[in-house]
Amino acid sequence: MLSSVLRSPTAVRVNIEIMRVFVRLRRLMATPGELVEQLTCLAETVQLHDDQIKAIAHILDKLMERPVEPKRRIGFHVREGA
Repeated sequence: MLSSVLRSPTAVRVNIEIMRVFVRLRRLMATPGELVEQLTCLAETVQLHDDQIKAIAHILDKLMERPVEPKRRIGFHVREGA
């Protein structure tokens, strides 16, 4: 279409590329099952990685917490066994 109006080598190349894109889109639309399967697989992989990243972050948070120091009791203390 474009090349029929402009009649230049650039217009011809652009027209060819446009037609190639439409052919690729048509092929992609003709096989929706494959595309859906790939998207489902990708979503499962992302979910798996998300769960693993959350687990790593939780463990790192625990490692960064300061240990709780026992409080010193006030008053007289008797040692057992003495």
